[in-house]
Amino acid sequence: MWVTSMPQVWDEEGVAKGSVVTPAPATALLGSLAGWMSRAVEPPAPRPCGTEGGPPVTATRLRLRDGRHLAYCESGVPKEEARFKVVFSHGFTGSREDSVRASQEVAEELGVYMVGFDRAGYGESDPNPNRSVKSAALDVEELADALGLGPKFYVIGISLGCHAVWGALKYIPERIAGAAMMAPVVNYWWPGFPTDLAAEVYNKQEVGDQWALRVSHHAPSILHWWMEQSWLPTSTVMAGTTPLPNKRDAEIRKNMKADGSFQKKMDLATQQGIHESYYRDMMVMFGKWEFDPMSLPKPPCPVHIWQGDEDGLVPVVLQRYLVSRLSWANYHELPGTGHFLSAVPGLGDTVLRTIFG
Repeated sequence: MWVTSMPQVWDEEGVAKGSVVTPAPATALLGSLAGWMSRAVEPPAPRPCGTEGGPPVTATRLRLRDGRHLAYCESGVPKEEARFKVVFSHGFTGSREDSVRASQEVAEELGVYMVGFDRAGYGESDPNPNRSVKSAALDVEELADALGLGPKFYVIGISLGCHAVWGALKYIPERIAGAAMMAPVVNYWWPGFPTDLAAEVYNKQEVGDQWALRVSHHAPSILHWWMEQSWLPTSTVMAGTTPLPNKRDAEIRKNMKADGSFQKKMDLATQQGIHESYYRDMMVMFGKWEFDPMSLPKPPCPVHIWQGDEDGLVPVVLQRYLVSRLSWANYHELPGTGHFLSAVPGLGDTVLRTIFG
């Protein structure tokens, strides 16, 4: 415990006076210390693309009502020819170029158009200091409207990016024709989880990950400072050192670190500032939600969830519990499969055929 005492002012006979006044040097020291702490926990200013000192704009972007830009990337069949139109929300460390990795042949057979976008603060999409689950859903809606996807469209999310899908089911359900989530990340503080089960699974994580999530939830204002301290326990996910029980996952990550693509992916995602991308992602996903997904009413559209039973990042026991509370969710558990579902051969085609076939 830190113990501090206020200095006393003594009279000429060595007797302490009743009133305590901090001498000027101590006042200056305390003021300097307070200023240092304020600067220490304050994240650096973002570097938006296209601004002085910021990265160049290379992607196709559109301007939102609040003045921010969203960068996006289209795939599948041309929008004008599509039977089904999908907005895709990438995961942690991802980008607008991510997708379910379905074959072009299946996309053409089914008539699927898909648009991926850099979520706020990622890649070339402008940061949003007010990011939330709701703002993620509204970005999806505004992107769909700007591209003319019609009164209803589909949403697919992967990993941490699935918070935008949950948000869409909560805030814009009337706009969603169907939804799919691949290995959706869970929040240990969702009220629907039994406290003992959530605590048991939470405590099985690496100590650094426990602390990273704890700070994200309870003290988000110091998250940037915490994550930047080498002497504090921080996220193994960001470091790429999380134990991965699935062999395919472990091999994929090993190869990505060996060929430099792991670092390149991180550099592109965080080029406007790591706080605006990764850290805000953590604050949104593991912060205090306005709703519990397990309390959502049945949406007016089909919802599918895919989960590997050897996922080292999203505990399968919590996913099983979540879907047990949602009778309307179509759950697909994949045996012998880990977290990186987009890399599972043929799964992208299966996802599209399941939703649109």
